[in-house]
Amino acid sequence: MLKRIPFTLLAFLTIPIGSFAQQTPPSALHPRPGPPVRTIGINVVVTSKSGVPVAGLPQNDFTLIDDKEQRTITSFHEFDGSKVPVILLIDSVNTDFSVVAQARIEMDKFLHANGGHLSHPTALAVFTDDGVELQGGYSQDGNALAAALDKFTIGLRYITRSTGVEGAGERLNDSMKALRTLTGYEAARPGRKIILWVSPGWPLLSGPDIDLSTSQEKGIFDEITWLSTELRDAQTSIYAINPLGVDENLARVFMYQDYLKGVTKPSEANFANISLQVLATETGGLVLSSSDISGILKQSMDDAGPYYRLTFEPPPTERRDVYHRLDVKLSQRGLTAYTNTGYYDQP
Repeated sequence: MLKRIPFTLLAFLTIPIGSFAQQTPPSALHPRPGPPVRTIGINVVVTSKSGVPVAGLPQNDFTLIDDKEQRTITSFHEFDGSKVPVILLIDSVNTDFSVVAQARIEMDKFLHANGGHLSHPTALAVFTDDGVELQGGYSQDGNALAAALDKFTIGLRYITRSTGVEGAGERLNDSMKALRTLTGYEAARPGRKIILWVSPGWPLLSGPDIDLSTSQEKGIFDEITWLSTELRDAQTSIYAINPLGVDENLARVFMYQDYLKGVTKPSEANFANISLQVLATETGGLVLSSSDISGILKQSMDDAGPYYRLTFEPPPTERRDVYHRLDVKLSQRGLTAYTNTGYYDQP
């Protein structure tokens, strides 16, 4: 029997964001005030076969493909990435208490490694059912951040992952509000930013048992286009770090891959299109799963190295929210480019 998702599950589309940043709800961004900026910029991380970021590549090594057509690169800059800020977030809304406790131990281990010196300015964030809260500002003192995390342990609350569709909808709402709050916070800082989101991800709410109305599909599509644009403009990449590792359901681990194609119209929109893993892939981040949280946090930090900033002019369009698939190809063999997988063109 099909279950029509109650419209309250789309509350995150209209509820204004509080906390430490104010964000305009996506529904208010259609139409956006004033003419949109025609130049689009993307950050590109190039890695070797071993996964190590590669520096020193010239512009002529890069070819930008936009919907299977080569696009002229209008500007090209390389950055060493040494000052890329990182938000390290532990998610107790979508993670069982026992897993949160183990993840906190692993995070503490990571923060104390190398004498407590972190390679990048890092801010600690905790996401509970009361919202998302930053524990101070950015610091490269891992010992101080570990002490802050230890003091906040009592605030981590247990929320089960099996509370039915209504409970899943509430967690989805809270997760999207937290993401939009962090995006607004990061937008104020220049250059590339990274969010390391330690969580199995929020509910996908997709499948044959979920029947969406036309208005719900439109709401989800608006959220997709808004997030795609805001995360790109904020130069923010998400890293989805699943602490369950081998204990995670294999079907759930790979389910997100069915939603990476890109949504071109509201009738294609699904809650899974705004899942943590999909957003990580679309922003040029990584999807990682391991109970060795300390190890994959280090891997993610190492990925915050040199990167390249490319800009281009999108083709003219008379319609709103026209989806374009992006791909960056490299002339040197054995290298892989990670960047935004698409964008929505505007008139």
